[in-house]
Amino acid sequence: MATILSLGDVLFADLEVPERITFGGGQQLVVHKQVGGTRTVDAMGRDDLPLRWSGTFLGKDALQRARYLDAMRIAGQALPLAWSEFLYTVVIARFEADFEREWMIPYRIICEVVADHSQPQTSLAGPSINDLIGADLSTANSLVASIGNGTLTGLMGTVNSAIAGVSSLANAAQSTINGVLAPISAVQTQVSVLIASASNTIANVTTLGGIVPNNPISVAAAKLTSQVTSFQSLPPLYNLQAVMGRMSANLGGVSGATQQITTAGGNLMQLAANVYGDAKAWTGIAKANKITDPVVQGVQTLNVPVRPDNAGGVLSG
Repeated sequence: MATILSLGDVLFADLEVPERITFGGGQQLVVHKQVGGTRTVDAMGRDDLPLRWSGTFLGKDALQRARYLDAMRIAGQALPLAWSEFLYTVVIARFEADFEREWMIPYRIICEVVADHSQPQTSLAGPSINDLIGADLSTANSLVASIGNGTLTGLMGTVNSAIAGVSSLANAAQSTINGVLAPISAVQTQVSVLIASASNTIANVTTLGGIVPNNPISVAAAKLTSQVTSFQSLPPLYNLQAVMGRMSANLGGVSGATQQITTAGGNLMQLAANVYGDAKAWTGIAKANKITDPVVQGVQTLNVPVRPDNAGGVLSG
């Protein structure tokens, strides 16, 4: 856990910092079991897990640091505990240390949570257009390699080059997007040709492998091989057709597309910071949902533009 950890005025460093700290907990529930199997479940509130970790004090002040933490346990005072994005008020419930050397003291600590002051995570931003296209592009390249058609491989190379030339698809001009859509369309056309060819080969086989009376064995064997190849090629072709169609749809809607994000409370500024990296872009989200208050009440599903759009927003004019 490469991060800063502090408890009270103790700042942990090096091997004193644990590899992990488990956080979370349960929800206190009262379950009413009724006749017929119906249940009513009352949520009574959070029940946070104790926060526990271990490490090793090293160096000339190892023993003093261990004894200082033990004194904090004895005092039983509420202390701030912080690491990464987490901030708690805790009381040390248990502290154990192993005296191995004065300069080497392994320890274990358990803290009972008094209050959690961490900013709650109430919404999740969907994947960016760059992430979506990147994932589909990787899948498409694997499928094209398995299909092994030279023309298709060449067209897919053009798609890769076009996408590689765009630093940010989310902020690209429409002309740039069109420059990516064109080679994708070419791949889709070639896939349709290959699907039609494979389907025609299968449809023209009168019996299994084309083995009919008076057919030479060599002809029957060739038809059997062709039929097997066609059957094997269709699944990756249909899969590739779906992937390229999804890429085309995602790119085609970049300029005005929106994604739907469900959030429980919070505010539009935090949502904009998560999606765009700019809290001031919340006005575009407000405009897309025909609201003016950045505070989100209750559970709501919001339309969030793929690109920031503050023109005509609530702060303009």
